[in-house]
Amino acid sequence: MVRPIWQGTVSFGLVTIPVSVLPAVAPSDIAFHLLDSRDLSPIHTKRVNEAGEEVPWERVVKGRELADGRWIALTDDEIRSANVSATQTIDVIGAVCADEVPITYFDTPYHLVPEKPGRKAYALLRETLRRAARIAVAQMVIRTRQHLCALVPQGDVIVLELLRYPHELRPDSDLDVPGADLDSLGVTEAELRLAEQLVAAIEGPWAPETYRDTFRDEVLALIERKAAGETVAPAPPAEPAASAAVIDIAELLKRSVEQARERSTEAS
Repeated sequence: MVRPIWQGTVSFGLVTIPVSVLPAVAPSDIAFHLLDSRDLSPIHTKRVNEAGEEVPWERVVKGRELADGRWIALTDDEIRSANVSATQTIDVIGAVCADEVPITYFDTPYHLVPEKPGRKAYALLRETLRRAARIAVAQMVIRTRQHLCALVPQGDVIVLELLRYPHELRPDSDLDVPGADLDSLGVTEAELRLAEQLVAAIEGPWAPETYRDTFRDEVLALIERKAAGETVAPAPPAEPAASAAVIDIAELLKRSVEQARERSTEAS
């Protein structure tokens, strides 16, 4: 049973909806521990201060360094006092079109689940957002940090997507990327049509179950083989990167379209 990370209410105008926030992501990263190669005993991390002394948990506090080099310590109660009124409420502050929010703002999804008294209001909010083709923008506090978030209708569920604030994103104005003037880049209409044919050849419905994390699968299989006593041969060194060369994009696109069509025929 997934445990909620937050419980409170959604404030939607004068309507309040008691809800729980549950993780929507099941971490699947393979966790490795550091071991002593002599006897494979786990290596533990110690908390030490600058003098090299080990610090027990009861002496650990949170703090922040000032510009002049001084440190200021803060307790959890002091941090919570900065925004005490918002700690148990998801305050809806606007409704926007989902495609107006750049993808870089989306961070982490959660499932928003109503408590029994809030089921009708939950359904009302979900269907209202769906019919308006909008997502609700809100603010909430999780633990000691205020978050921007979006309430997104998805099937029968309202997904609460944590959003990044603008100050958390690096500006893209200084990036060296090609602009919209395709003529200056030498992109031809023939190449665009070939690229469009390639996209058309691989388009299809969203079917996430068909995609697999093959690296994770292979690492888990490798661990099982080693646990069974098998000696695993080291992988050959990676091939050096090819030197830059003039590329005939049109020819590559033609071959890509042919291959995509062949795969599509084989799949059907």
